[in-house]
Amino acid sequence: MALNNAFLLLFSCILAISLSPPSVQGRPATFLQDFRITWSDSHIKQIDGGRAIQLILDRNSGCGFASKSKYLFGRVSMKIKLIAGDSAGTVTAFYMNSDTNTVRDELDFEFLGNRTGQPYTVQTNIYAHGKGDREQRVNLWFDPAADFHTYSIMWNHHHIVFYVDEVPIRVYKNNEAKNIPYPKLQPMGVYSTLWEADNWATRGGLEKIDWSKAPFLAYYKDFDIEGCAVPGPASCVSNPGNWWEGTAYQALTAMEARRYRWVRLNHMIYDYCTDRPRYPVPPPECLAGI
Repeated sequence: MALNNAFLLLFSCILAISLSPPSVQGRPATFLQDFRITWSDSHIKQIDGGRAIQLILDRNSGCGFASKSKYLFGRVSMKIKLIAGDSAGTVTAFYMNSDTNTVRDELDFEFLGNRTGQPYTVQTNIYAHGKGDREQRVNLWFDPAADFHTYSIMWNHHHIVFYVDEVPIRVYKNNEAKNIPYPKLQPMGVYSTLWEADNWATRGGLEKIDWSKAPFLAYYKDFDIEGCAVPGPASCVSNPGNWWEGTAYQALTAMEARRYRWVRLNHMIYDYCTDRPRYPVPPPECLAGI
């Protein structure tokens, strides 16, 4: 009986492995496993055996890193602790980008620095088939420099959702049926940068960076990429067994919808869809529902 149970357990393990979706990337243990430094390696320091990193901005340089692979659909998340104190004029960015100059797809989180005591603003933007200018801005309802918080991008055939912890702050639906572009053909890499942008980042550039507060430090950990790596089997992208394509992820849940409305009512400070001086006629995706 014990031998039979052992055989069944072994068979179950083999079956589970054989049924796993091809080329699905899963949760790296350390920074260097799935990422590379792209800008100023002297300004990125590994912590805790590579399970966390510190990004540094000073007068000499900012810094950046990128995933070693590109992905087509899935979920990307990181835990980030933003710059503490006076961070005006700085931008900490976490985004996905197709790295194609002519017809770019891109999904952006940009954390805009603040003066001490003022709320941190997160700006999201979406480029689809080369067209961007879809900015939305939300004031975070907590201090993102006091502790780590999880920032995630969910991207499947149905919609793109930006999450702060478990709260959706941005939804962009696939409305291709209404001739609205949706990124689905180009794989995207995962990127992050820390840089100085005091010509626009804080109060439209009115607040300048105070270099006496440098170095400015941001921290990252728990790098999590689950998606179809490219190059890889084409069957991964179209596999309905990928968890992010499941019924539970094709639309917001009732709880997520309530949280989403709460953010938009209480914390959204800018939405390109309602910017009439900029767009006298609302962009089509705004009318179609986002």
